[in-house]
Amino acid sequence: MQFYQGNFLCFAFLNALLGYREYSHVVVTPAQKPKSPAEGFEREKARGRLKQFKRNFIPIYLAVNGADWLQGPYIYPLYKDEKGLTEERVATLFMTGFISAAVTTLFAGKLADIYGRRLACLTFCVLYSLSCLSLLTDNLPILFIGRALGGMSTTLMYSVFESWMVTEFNKGFPDEPGSTLSGIFSTMTTLNTVVAIGAGIVAESATDLIGTQKAPFMVAVVVLMASFVAVRRFWGENYGERIAENSPILDSEKLLAMKPPRNSMRVLLRDKQLRALGITTCFFEGSMYIFIFFKFPALKLAHQLSGVQGELPFGLIFAILMSSMMLGSLLYNYITTHYPQLPPAKMLITLLFAASASMFIPVLCRDERVTFWCFCLFEICCGVYFPLMAYQKGKMIDDSVRANVYGLMRIPLNVFVVLVLSTTKDGFHHRDLVFTTCSALLLLAVVVNG
Repeated sequence: MQFYQGNFLCFAFLNALLGYREYSHVVVTPAQKPKSPAEGFEREKARGRLKQFKRNFIPIYLAVNGADWLQGPYIYPLYKDEKGLTEERVATLFMTGFISAAVTTLFAGKLADIYGRRLACLTFCVLYSLSCLSLLTDNLPILFIGRALGGMSTTLMYSVFESWMVTEFNKGFPDEPGSTLSGIFSTMTTLNTVVAIGAGIVAESATDLIGTQKAPFMVAVVVLMASFVAVRRFWGENYGERIAENSPILDSEKLLAMKPPRNSMRVLLRDKQLRALGITTCFFEGSMYIFIFFKFPALKLAHQLSGVQGELPFGLIFAILMSSMMLGSLLYNYITTHYPQLPPAKMLITLLFAASASMFIPVLCRDERVTFWCFCLFEICCGVYFPLMAYQKGKMIDDSVRANVYGLMRIPLNVFVVLVLSTTKDGFHHRDLVFTTCSALLLLAVVVNG
């Protein structure tokens, strides 16, 4: 226990140090100084609009992610322990969610681009609330419908919110440097890890207070409905491929000048860089979901082999892993601020190497401390990966097809996770094979991006 407490204090100190360094030391370069009072006034207005934009987006983004984090610690125990479902039935429910997510990617992004990303965000709030409410019953068909709705919601959460933000940013702040958008993504990841830690504490407190593992899901419904109201009030609508219904008939010159709609799949397949990002998304995020399933069994085995008595402090371990992810996002912000000349591709390749090693070393070494530190390293890689990939996709993908391409990138990811889950077996031999496979795929992603 002291080992994990010491690690928590260490990561908390490192996060505080980096956070203080980054957010309290703003360097103003000569190029940033206004040439005239009028220019200074315009910059102040733009800076104020940017702050308002962040205030309108980031709290809502954190709220919807918080609703998701609230469910994480208890979805498996609720099915297995409180509802008394078999291991095979629980696995089937989880696979239903991933299959639903994979199918939804085929059309959700396209519909969001056509009918509006804000509308898609509102739809997410409703669907995820229904998914949570389905857990109030023990009726098996309703539980499967709830998991299907959860899978659809996951696809929307990881595509339409970010698509709305990037499109609004590009439309409202065309003169802002790329580092501004990169900084927003880094802030989102950093604060999201703080929300994750807080959501775990709230979920545990709600469960203890009400006496049922359904409690965190009901709290999530409240958060989602509050997010629904906030999106309706503070967000405007934006679109991708859309033609106004009441637009006048175009004359021949306008018709000739009008660009044909872009096919999202063709955009993804023809662009070499986008193909590389798609493969990386599949292998890294797929490995992340597999890691979520197998990390605690791997740690339990290493703990048993160490001969130490007592149970592992899973709540504290979860907090440390989230602190590790926060450290990664702060490192990303530090690197992009102080070393802007560093190519993103080199940063991505480095983190893929590190992630590959963190998956393979626990297979070779059963030491509890080594295994735990490897898992912390993987979470640090996650903290760097998400703002880095979000920034890369934000630069490369056209606003007209953004949500659809984001969704299409998740199809191979969901297929990969379903295939792995469908072959799950008890015992460390299968887990070692899965970790080794993920490590090799991450190395393949290095080759693709090289």
